[in-house]
Amino acid sequence: MPATADPFEDRLNALRPRLHRYCARMTGSAIHGEDVLQDTLVKALHARAQGVEVDSLESWLFRIAHNTSLDFLRERSRSMVVSLTEDIEATPLPEADIVAVSFQTFLRLPELQRCAVILKDVLGHSVDEIAGIAGCSPAAAKSALQRGRVALRQLAQAPEDVRVPLMSDQDRQKMTAYVRLFQSGDFDAIRAMLADDVKLDLVNRLRLGGRDRIGIYFTRYSELETWRFAFGAVEGQPAMLVFDSTGPMDRPAHFVLIEWSENQIIDIRDFAFAPYVLEAIDWVRLD
Repeated sequence: MPATADPFEDRLNALRPRLHRYCARMTGSAIHGEDVLQDTLVKALHARAQGVEVDSLESWLFRIAHNTSLDFLRERSRSMVVSLTEDIEATPLPEADIVAVSFQTFLRLPELQRCAVILKDVLGHSVDEIAGIAGCSPAAAKSALQRGRVALRQLAQAPEDVRVPLMSDQDRQKMTAYVRLFQSGDFDAIRAMLADDVKLDLVNRLRLGGRDRIGIYFTRYSELETWRFAFGAVEGQPAMLVFDSTGPMDRPAHFVLIEWSENQIIDIRDFAFAPYVLEAIDWVRLD
């Protein structure tokens, strides 16, 4: 008889895309947002194991995600302090427009304004819920929301800086070779490039370690004819872009990041099972 799924973990997984929408905009990066999201879920599972009980799971998780995002930013000395003195009436951007605003644009808002706009206009939380998550008064949350809306509208209308991928010739050559091997289906050659202790992270699905254990990952790709592969960059990092073989190559279905140690692959991060990461992501084809 199969084991019963944990209802708590099921609820965490159901909330994962909403939490990522918050974390990605707070950190200014879909990739860093996923890192913060994973830390958030680990903290939630640890708290549950310690017997913590909560009235509203979603609000509790967003408080953890909020604090974890701020910790992430402060470690990189990128946090800002916002003064909340005025209450400016402003309307939100239309839903279609605000979802299309890049994560880097959100990062240009001060922390509390960013938090308020994301929670209210992207995720639909009330002002009182924002105050509870951010640890401020409802008046401060409302003021931050209004000021953030004004600032975001101005930033969204201004020309965006284009992040040109900066990579060494060596990194470019390694990633180009990796993509070409995928395109030709030469997975034995890829396996020969793996370090003995290589790690695989199928984001939102599983993690494996060791050359022998992750071999099936390439076997499954070799059995599928639903993908096309291209060399590119995601948020400035060299990446393999994966496109649906039946559609136009105007937007990737997912992407794969590779970490090297000299000429050996030591880490593979595949976002095939995390489609929510692609929302408003900064990517470019380079082939």
